[in-house]
Amino acid sequence: DNWAFLYAQRLALKQELPLHVCFCLVPKFLEATIRHYRFMLRGLQEVAEECAELNISFHLLLGYAKDVLPTFVVEHGVGGLVTDFSPLRLPRQWVEDVRERLPEDVPFAQVDAHNIVPCWVASPKQEYSARTIRGKIHAQLPEFLTEFPPVVCHPHPPSCPAEPIAWEACYSSLQVDHTVKEVEWATPGTAAGMAVLKSFIAERLKSFSTHRNDPNKAALSNLSPWLHFGQVSTQRAILEVQKHRRNYKDSVDAFVEEAVVRRELAENFCYYNENYDSVQGAYDWAQTTLKLHAKDKRPYLYSLQELEQGTTHDPLWNAAQLQMVQEGKMHGFLRMYWAKKILEWTQSPEEALQFAIYLNDRYELDGRDPNGYVGKLQGCLWSICGIHDQGWAERPVFGKIRYMNYAGCKRKFDVDQFERRYAPTH
Repeated sequence: DNWAFLYAQRLALKQELPLHVCFCLVPKFLEATIRHYRFMLRGLQEVAEECAELNISFHLLLGYAKDVLPTFVVEHGVGGLVTDFSPLRLPRQWVEDVRERLPEDVPFAQVDAHNIVPCWVASPKQEYSARTIRGKIHAQLPEFLTEFPPVVCHPHPPSCPAEPIAWEACYSSLQVDHTVKEVEWATPGTAAGMAVLKSFIAERLKSFSTHRNDPNKAALSNLSPWLHFGQVSTQRAILEVQKHRRNYKDSVDAFVEEAVVRRELAENFCYYNENYDSVQGAYDWAQTTLKLHAKDKRPYLYSLQELEQGTTHDPLWNAAQLQMVQEGKMHGFLRMYWAKKILEWTQSPEEALQFAIYLNDRYELDGRDPNGYVGKLQGCLWSICGIHDQGWAERPVFGKIRYMNYAGCKRKFDVDQFERRYAPTH
């Protein structure tokens, strides 16, 4: 279920050439820890096994793409290169670095394989809100939301087989924190991810429209780790969920809104706004209101360490933080509350955003993702700087940005029940 892979195979079949899949394993990536690398590598192990069955060579290259991929292209006489797309700054730089180092006669194509409507096709500019991008995406879904053709057993074998991969040895090349442990609830790989999708449709989809904002109810898809690492395609999830629209119309429509419209809005923002992870990326009105209130007295001030350990005065916030640390995920509704409280309890909007992104990217399995910066509910910038969020009454610290408090959460769900689940054991 990967359009870049399918396009590469189509080119190889047309030219009657072997097909190679390369993954460049970088030693570190933003705040990713061993939790993220193990999830990714165990998923790649499954990909390598599938490639072997399809007569396609899978190569795990250690190092940055600019240092290892051009050499691979020359040594293997590669006739063309196809890559996936990410709107984030660092992966875009990797692509540019490879492009500059490739032999001039090797064409290089980029396919947006993880959005349904490709980012640059959905809109040629930064969209202001879901309202402005929704119609553009829905108008193009009939063209892009189609069933995938299969990857076929490749009829043209390489002249020399791929070197066997010493998977455990790969870990010694990493320069990441090993103290953030893997989570037990999420098994990496496409097979496990598809099982989660199947269980969502069978057990939780019916409740999605009514209970998705209640952290105590099992109503979410829980798919974000597999979607983030490309182990399950968003397009596949939508195709499967839409088969049940007759029975669960409201839930299916709500899922499409979040997984397609809101998700692709976040991709659009990161693609067209290079400051997606800083206060400078917020709209002028938000920057102005935050600046006006930057010197307001904060009711509490916490250090990064106190926040990371979940030792604030607020038991709901602590429980949400501990859920993220323990499970690598935090309920979407609480992600917004969590980020807004960091704004309220730190020295400045800049420090709040820095802390929120650090914690999100370090612990969330789906961290380092456009959704984590500007996604609805989940986005750090969205919550702290009011992206797509205007017209609220003026108040200290927040200015005109939406405020959330403990009492408001109590009106929405049983906070005591959630707090008990994640109460610290000491």
